[in-house]
Amino acid sequence: MDAYEIVFSVCPHDCPSTCALEIERLDGRTIGRVRGAAGNPYTAGKVCEKVARYAERVHHPDRLRTPLRRKGAKGGGFTPISWDSALDEIAEAFGQATARHGPEAVWPYYYAGTMGRLQRDGINRLRHVMGYSRQKKTICTGLVNPGWLAGIGAIMGGNPHEMAEADLLIIWGTNAVATQVNVMHHVSRARKERGARLIVVDPYRTATAQAADLHICPRPGTDGALACAMMHVLFAEGYADREYMARHADVPGELEAHLQTRTPEWAAGITGLAAEEIAAFAREYGKTKRAFIRVGYGMSRQRNGSANVHAVTCLPTVTGKWPHKGAGAFFSNSDAYHLDQTLIEGLDVRDLGVRELDMSRIGAVLCGDPQDIGGGPPVTAMIVQNTNPMTVAPDHNKVRQGFAREDLFVAVHEQFMTETAAVADIVLPATTFLEHDDVYVGGGHSYLMAGPKVIEPYAESRSNHEVIGALAKRLGARHRGFAMTAWEILDETLRDSGWPGADELRAERWIDCQPDFETAHFLNGFPTPDGKFHFAPDWDSLGPDGAVMPRLPDHLAVIEESDAAHPFRLVTAPARGFLNSSFTETPTSRKREKRPTLMIHPEAAREQGIADGDLVRLGNGRGEVLVHAKLFDGLQQGVVVVEGVWPNAAFEGGIGINALTGADAGPPNGGAAFHDTAIWIRPAP
Repeated sequence: MDAYEIVFSVCPHDCPSTCALEIERLDGRTIGRVRGAAGNPYTAGKVCEKVARYAERVHHPDRLRTPLRRKGAKGGGFTPISWDSALDEIAEAFGQATARHGPEAVWPYYYAGTMGRLQRDGINRLRHVMGYSRQKKTICTGLVNPGWLAGIGAIMGGNPHEMAEADLLIIWGTNAVATQVNVMHHVSRARKERGARLIVVDPYRTATAQAADLHICPRPGTDGALACAMMHVLFAEGYADREYMARHADVPGELEAHLQTRTPEWAAGITGLAAEEIAAFAREYGKTKRAFIRVGYGMSRQRNGSANVHAVTCLPTVTGKWPHKGAGAFFSNSDAYHLDQTLIEGLDVRDLGVRELDMSRIGAVLCGDPQDIGGGPPVTAMIVQNTNPMTVAPDHNKVRQGFAREDLFVAVHEQFMTETAAVADIVLPATTFLEHDDVYVGGGHSYLMAGPKVIEPYAESRSNHEVIGALAKRLGARHRGFAMTAWEILDETLRDSGWPGADELRAERWIDCQPDFETAHFLNGFPTPDGKFHFAPDWDSLGPDGAVMPRLPDHLAVIEESDAAHPFRLVTAPARGFLNSSFTETPTSRKREKRPTLMIHPEAAREQGIADGDLVRLGNGRGEVLVHAKLFDGLQQGVVVVEGVWPNAAFEGGIGINALTGADAGPPNGGAAFHDTAIWIRPAP
């Protein structure tokens, strides 16, 4: 192999691992292999296989090369144009929308295609300066965050490195083998060094569950019932730490009384688990001092997701595990970084009186639902960065209907011709993370990291920051951030946040921001107003639908339950080879995943007259999807799974799995319930 140099960066994709990377740079425009940074204590040289092959993506022949203008009907193809022409047309369309309906008719739409703080969030500076409609960011964390905050008060917890020092590890609601590979590295250390046991709670036998000592397999949306029954056993059999709760929790006596009826037998009828299985799980957890719960997003992607997460966070408080090393619970460290994003996002000019539109309900918004648009004007112009709503948003048929409007102007800034780009009026080629500067924080660990540019941009691609600045100039938007380079903004943001500047961070590569043990384990109190863990949260403070939430941890019966017409509950779980809709274009990932597949229990398949490999039709009141069946006994009979956010075009009939998922907002503060769907299944004619 020719000589190469090793340079560093950070994986930008929407994953809690946020891996520190070492990259083979072959020349100024070409990379080779990508590895996890060996010197980072959390990444520890590990990286998922899809990112290890990132050269497949950054050098993919289908990357967008030049700006494009739609020709003919929407979705009918494009013709190349210059950058100046493309930006002029976008600015003109935004100006016309504003002149006709006011600035709220323009909706900049984005999410986490990159987790870099500037390239992801800089779009908000244009939004706030111009008075465009705000965006409620619900599609990923809308349900999990309130659930964690309800009891604990801040998004933080025990040091994730402490997983390696636990005697019992519980991975609850995430397939870490596929979505958080570094978690499994620390699990392996605990097993090797301490003989730790691994228990996985998941509604189907994932690769992580396959690797576990014990797989607890409840029906989706019933995690709260499972946690409550566990707490019933913990109180009844002497595992509850009443002294700890008296000092550190709000209403332990009321909780104990409430849980007297939440028996394992009660939970068995809800979860589909055996009562003795629930009790045995509770006893193993109760007797193990160093028991660490790694909370995932999966259990939150139900309409009762916030209640589920809150119930699970109660477990280490009931048992008094928080004070012990290698114990407690962890979900994310996002509150540990205290980054002041005023300059990045233009928060100094934000007007909270401007309407806020729910990103998860983009279909209803674009179709003009009066409740969703808040009585304001229709959305008639958009720019989309870092997301692919035509594939990933729930209630796909309504999303498709909204984007088909001829009076809606859409500009999409993308790396590939995604399904959202295909229905745009203007498409702009975007850089990858290797081709621009940014700063990253790890939700799943504790490192603030620099991600400097590694290679030159591909063809005519430009960064998000460059595009937003160029549009601002054409629109007359005035903010000093528009005239600054990416590195200048990052440097000032870091310094304003109390961290070393961008050059220092680049030299150090990462800074460990983990709070000290006493803070992370809440030895001196929880970060709530009264310093106590809340079994009875103030749900009203966490969202407009707080009144729907249970006063104490419970099974909140608001999920889309199966019924005679829709006897199956569908989980749309991540695929190992994809990350949301990213990597669906890379050859190795496509070869690994093969095709969209319905995982169905053999007995359920027999009852439906379905054989392995058959083409079947899934449906409900929102739509129908065609997919091939795979017989799989690692789930309950009334549960089915389709892994991966495949492009719609990968399905026979051209309609993807999110045609079945609903977009109604889960309490208390909204959020997409991707794993909370009732369907029927029939053999395809």
